[in-house]
Amino acid sequence: MLEVSAASYFGNPHPAVDCPKLFDSPFTFVYFTIAFHYFRLDFRMNITAQWSSGSQEDWLSQLAQAQRATRELLEREEGEQRRLGYFHTLREICQQPATWLRTAELMREHAADLGRLTHGLSCLTLSGSGSSEYAGDCVRPALRKNLGINVQAVASGALLTLGVNAMPVGRPSLMVSLARSGDSPESVGALSLIRKLSPDVRHLILTCNRQGRLANESHADPNVTVITLEDATNDRSLVMTSSFTNMALAGLFLGFLGDSVKYASVATALARGASKLLQTEIDALAQASRRPFRRVMFLGSGAHFPAAREASLKMLEMTGGRVVTGCETYLGLRHGPMSSVHDDTLVVCFLSVDPMVRAYEADVVRELARKRLGLFRILVGQEVPPNLPTSRDVVIPFTDTNLADEDLPILDVVVGQLLAFFRCLHEGLRPDIPSENGVIHRVVQAFTLHLPRT
Repeated sequence: MLEVSAASYFGNPHPAVDCPKLFDSPFTFVYFTIAFHYFRLDFRMNITAQWSSGSQEDWLSQLAQAQRATRELLEREEGEQRRLGYFHTLREICQQPATWLRTAELMREHAADLGRLTHGLSCLTLSGSGSSEYAGDCVRPALRKNLGINVQAVASGALLTLGVNAMPVGRPSLMVSLARSGDSPESVGALSLIRKLSPDVRHLILTCNRQGRLANESHADPNVTVITLEDATNDRSLVMTSSFTNMALAGLFLGFLGDSVKYASVATALARGASKLLQTEIDALAQASRRPFRRVMFLGSGAHFPAAREASLKMLEMTGGRVVTGCETYLGLRHGPMSSVHDDTLVVCFLSVDPMVRAYEADVVRELARKRLGLFRILVGQEVPPNLPTSRDVVIPFTDTNLADEDLPILDVVVGQLLAFFRCLHEGLRPDIPSENGVIHRVVQAFTLHLPRT
């Protein structure tokens, strides 16, 4: 287990102190505040160490001991894992807690530069293609709340076709480009087009590939800031997993520039929650993935809806389209999409922590059960009410997190990744390269850009 108590960190600094007397002491608050911060630091140091100095296999070994499904995959020789096509994807999913902590530290190092970049902003655009777009959409609600400005997530393709008309109105404006490889035609083309059409727009590039075009072609422009995440986040698998969550976490920092300590606390809570998830819930998700569904509907409200979009895409990509997927808000499900919830449909419910929103969501979950719609449900979230799931349903709890709705999509997505990963294996496909006929690729292939004449 990675969890380390404050007591074990401190040893026994006051062996002669009686605990009741300690709590009566005027030094209690200071003592336990220090203990808490040392605990949090110790957790960050320990989990990060699991994926440094060649110790990633130690972390995987811990997961293998904790979960049978992980053990069955890892006990095979490396060559066999590569032949079966899950060597990279499994490790990229499991490395996420440690990479998040390193990404958080990296972003905090850039606080001063980012503070100048965001000073006086009127609006912010989060741009990307596919999963990168959804990563931006996942942090959009948090940025809008924390920055108090208009924040929109806009697909790179929309910027290519509509130009500045796809961006929110207002200046000064910042465009944040998110990209794993930084080589996709849309990402490179959209940045180039907006720089040409609106030179006053500021730019921030968050990418996982130091060698990509995005990271290099704009480096000399003083209006463009580039932050490259560590190479481990540049997933070798076709599907985006670690790259997605790390770019989302990096983008989230823009809303915490005035309180980087709180940002570090959120990153630590996310890492702790994901570590617990990986240690306790993989078997449940692996078993659920083998049940006879042919469709999946992902539901989410507010900030959880972009996570539903990404989870839907992960299942679609990893099963090569064999499993048909959709995503919707809970209340939106009643306006037509509920008709697609058949007997072979799995419904995945990402639950809000807000009591009022949770009440609306619970009503829809119970309505599905009452109408006998769907094969079964997976309920994901903090403190899932015991009276909400039926006997057929699966509950995936988030424990020891105490996070807001705006922060939880990153954890939601990990659940979607694991479910898709194990379904891919169940379908006889290879998670590292799930597109058997090469229909899709790790980086979208080049296509003609029809740019406006100037």
